[in-house]
Amino acid sequence: MKKLVLLIALSFMILNCKNQSNTDVKNPEIPKEVNTHFLWEAANIYFLLTDRFNNGDSSNDVNFGRDKKAGKLRGFEGGDIKGVTKKVKEGYFTDLGINAIWMTPIVEQIHGATDEGTGLTYGYHGYWAKDWTRIDPNYGTKEDLHELVKEAHARGIRIILDAVINHTGPVTEKDPVWPESWVRTDKQCSYDNYENTVSCTLVANLPDIRTESNENVNLPPQLVEKWKAEGRYEQEVKELDDFFKRTGHPRAPRFYIMKWLTDYITEFGVDGYRCDTVKHTEPYVWEEFKTECDYAFTEYKKTNPEKVLDNNDFYLVGEVYNYGVSGGKYFDFGDKKVNYYDNMFSSQINFEFKWNSKEFGYEDLFKRYIDILHGDLKAFGVLNYLSSHDDGSPFDTQRKKPFEAANKLLLSPGTSQIYYGDESSRSLSVPATNGDAALRSFMNWDSIAKRSRTKEVLSHWQKLGRFRAEHPAIGAGIHQMITAQPYYFYRSYQKGDYKDLVLVGLDVHKGGKSIDVSKLFKEGDTLHDAYSGKTSQVKNGRVIIDSEFDIVLLEKKE
Repeated sequence: MKKLVLLIALSFMILNCKNQSNTDVKNPEIPKEVNTHFLWEAANIYFLLTDRFNNGDSSNDVNFGRDKKAGKLRGFEGGDIKGVTKKVKEGYFTDLGINAIWMTPIVEQIHGATDEGTGLTYGYHGYWAKDWTRIDPNYGTKEDLHELVKEAHARGIRIILDAVINHTGPVTEKDPVWPESWVRTDKQCSYDNYENTVSCTLVANLPDIRTESNENVNLPPQLVEKWKAEGRYEQEVKELDDFFKRTGHPRAPRFYIMKWLTDYITEFGVDGYRCDTVKHTEPYVWEEFKTECDYAFTEYKKTNPEKVLDNNDFYLVGEVYNYGVSGGKYFDFGDKKVNYYDNMFSSQINFEFKWNSKEFGYEDLFKRYIDILHGDLKAFGVLNYLSSHDDGSPFDTQRKKPFEAANKLLLSPGTSQIYYGDESSRSLSVPATNGDAALRSFMNWDSIAKRSRTKEVLSHWQKLGRFRAEHPAIGAGIHQMITAQPYYFYRSYQKGDYKDLVLVGLDVHKGGKSIDVSKLFKEGDTLHDAYSGKTSQVKNGRVIIDSEFDIVLLEKKE
């Protein structure tokens, strides 16, 4: 009997050692912090300009002779993929409650620069593609992107890239125009109706991809020459042949680009795309793109089952410029309304949110969004923002209301988009800049490290961000006001056996707060205030939170 017990014990020890060894080999020294109840409609997304966030490798700061003096904030500043990964590893995004990072396009940009009276401008922002099949060396390498996705996924953070199908980069002395079978350059958009918004160039010298075409076209000669010089022409052509054979699509311009973009899904396992200039492209293009993205994501999951985070679909969010929740599913061109949700996008950027935040107080704002998201937009989502890379009228240009901004953005129903530096009051008004360059200064890391005011603001955004990330009820739940004065409300969410319930107080008095929770929590329940860190038990239907703050974020502690 003793021998049997000893043998069983020894077997368990061996089994445990094998399990431990397998775990160590698969994910060495990487914390696994995946929220199994993650919902895109309740996500907390961090949007950054890849070139302006963090410089992780100064050796790649200059490429392709991009060394001419540019206009202020119109040249490459050194930010790269390694810089983002460094902040992921340091826990910056985790501390901020971020569960998805959206990066501006990382594909190879035009090599030259344009000059439109504002000084030389390079493609630092990523929206001027030269070659969709290669990562621009200013941003990094394939190995860098693999590492970013791995490190981010290990911490429950998804990666969203930016898809541009509408146009190539401008023509410069180093970047010839693509063939006429690929692009139009003769008609500039006037934006006064549907036709004059879609079949035209956005601005002068921004060649418009003929996305309406179903004609078979050859590869642009400049790409053929480039790929041959790089020694990968045969491989690229073989992959294209396989793609067109599988899909049956004509070799039309848009399908080439779709193949190139979906490769980032199958090769790297990115989780979503933010789609640029959606309303400037025929709606059916986005139906086709969704089909290819879904296929690629399914294939990635089949090939890499150990890397799958959850059962969520591939995330597609559309930038239909000036779309707002008031329109429900439709965007109005004046002479035509288009539904960009059904069979296209699971979410759209909500350009209306900043105006709603200026117009409404907390309760009116929250109630408005609950009604719309659980009404006209049920089963879909919106991406709310207060500032961005190309919106010259942000909610708080002078950064005088950082606490109110955080409260409204991070506690509103829907998906939140933190634009890099919202959480640290990075300046949106930079002297001697022109146009949207003022919105795109380098991340203010020095201010975070040295200024007490910046640290205070950041701490507030972090507390709300983490609370939001841990509780899908905030973005996707049902909202109900408890009392108007002081202002308390609750959010509740349920799916299957999973339930999430939180209580929030805003602009409440400081010090001891006696809160009636009798209709939400049971007698004896332990509640934790995620803002102050204080805990309290429910007694006689109430909890008492004694804190120095005017905000309460209550959650039940098991």
